[in-house]
Amino acid sequence: MKKAIRQPIVSVLGHVDHGKTTLLDKIRGTTVADREAGLITQHIGATEIPVDVIKKVSGPLLKLMKIEAKIPGLLIIDTPGHEAFTTLRKRGGALADIAVLVVDINESFQPQTLESLAILRTFKTPFILVLNKIDRIRGWKAIPGESFTKSFASQTSEVQSVIENRLYEVVGALHEQGFQSERFDRVEQFEKQIAIVPASGITGEGIPELLVLLTGLSQRFLGERLEISPDSPGRGTILEVKEERGLGTTIDVILFDGSLKKGDTIAIGGKRGTIFSTVRAILKPRALDEIRDPKFRFNHISEAFAASGIKIAAPKIDEALAGSQLYVVARGEEERVRREFEAEQEAVTVKSEEAGVVVKADTIGILEAMIKLLTESEIPIRIAAVGDVSKRDVVEAAAVKERDKTRAVVLAFNVSILPDAQARALDLGVNIIENKVIYKIIEDYEEWVKNLKNQEKKEELDGLVRPTKIRLIPDTVFRQNKPAVIGVEVQEGVLKPKIKLLNLEGENIGVVRGLQSKGESISSAGRGEEVAAAIDGPTIGRQVKEGETLLADVPESHAKLILKKYKGEITTGELAVLEELKDIKRKTNPLWGM
Repeated sequence: MKKAIRQPIVSVLGHVDHGKTTLLDKIRGTTVADREAGLITQHIGATEIPVDVIKKVSGPLLKLMKIEAKIPGLLIIDTPGHEAFTTLRKRGGALADIAVLVVDINESFQPQTLESLAILRTFKTPFILVLNKIDRIRGWKAIPGESFTKSFASQTSEVQSVIENRLYEVVGALHEQGFQSERFDRVEQFEKQIAIVPASGITGEGIPELLVLLTGLSQRFLGERLEISPDSPGRGTILEVKEERGLGTTIDVILFDGSLKKGDTIAIGGKRGTIFSTVRAILKPRALDEIRDPKFRFNHISEAFAASGIKIAAPKIDEALAGSQLYVVARGEEERVRREFEAEQEAVTVKSEEAGVVVKADTIGILEAMIKLLTESEIPIRIAAVGDVSKRDVVEAAAVKERDKTRAVVLAFNVSILPDAQARALDLGVNIIENKVIYKIIEDYEEWVKNLKNQEKKEELDGLVRPTKIRLIPDTVFRQNKPAVIGVEVQEGVLKPKIKLLNLEGENIGVVRGLQSKGESISSAGRGEEVAAAIDGPTIGRQVKEGETLLADVPESHAKLILKKYKGEITTGELAVLEELKDIKRKTNPLWGM
């Protein structure tokens, strides 16, 4: 079967509003960014940049660097933040061949920058970092469309210094994330160092270098990865499922291998299993236009070849899953393809009996990334699946509560929580943590676990009899017995009702029935407080005397737990009281508190 070179698939990532779409608009001469709701990318976009455009924009640099452009062009995927990148996954590797990480030179790394880097690292995807918005540096004199190298040379030394300082801040930030990097023209080993290209999506400066690097690095390092068999059955990944007027439900697809024809039978991943359908129409945006928001009408085509971004209309695809595979199915191959889909689903769906968290995500790709990152964070998973949070998910999370409260949680990425699930979660005390940033979901979960453990620790500590010393204040006897009521000063620890009291000889004196301060009942009194205490048992003047010192009778099990688990949570004064109590107790029991 004959081989051909396909265009590399380039994924553009970065923090929201760092200029990803604006940068692409400058290359393709469109204004998609201006038409986005809130000027933020809402959907995934795919744009073909033909090799002729690359040669037109970057011709002089290609000649200077002695690069012969052999690829047919670039297929660029524009993403809303980080989400689509994780969707662009196929089993065995990344659909994106290379990535562009866009960072605002004035804001440096932001949450979704770190998210993108985590994904790039996880999937070992090569990337170039574009340091965008150089035109916003104070004093920058723009030369529209020029290479960064020439524009930079024409700037004042002050402006050059600012650019260099901010670039090396990014070099340092990348180093902290485990990446070596350098400005593109100083890189010595592209396979080991990340190339940084300062650029402007407004003026177009730096874009010639970006296109040259994408072309050169793709041809140099991707090699056989770009070789395809154009006549083989097509394979792709679904980006989005959406309704189109006049077409019904359609799927936006990146075709990364082979070809697809009108009338072909296709298999795609669905919410309830494999979906088989027949291609009714194939639509493709024009070159330099894009699939998400085309300026012109889509072209109806009869056949598509990899790599390309296309829209497919077909019946029975309403429940197609974004992120799942698409296969062109030859006659008699339905059962084999069904098995492959089941294997794919099994590979990214976790179900175990251990005490782990429940994970729900909107796409297979997101789910796969979440599983990887949770595993790396050593967070066990009970169930992980695509779809909205259901009552059953909540019940599964609640099932582990008795074994480990910290796992009684559902982590929900960009999915809905069904009303009955929300109500059940409240009934069963299951926490549902939602976020649209993967690593933030994990951070939120870890913060929740920390707070839960601190709360449990506090509740357990509050339930212990803490080492406490009190002094009966002279001339404050309100009642001598049944119960005795007298003013006390708490010298150390926390005095509470129901605490048994001992004298310094180890003799039982009585039990604190209640406490009052300024005529109001209180639940506890701490060090330095003077309160009225009602004590069942003694008669003032007989078993105890005014001015006498008493200690809380700390149960031996409480003493052991305090020393083992809460030694750092009590004061040095309380520790001294506990030592004093141990000396008293060991007169009759030498092993007390051991």
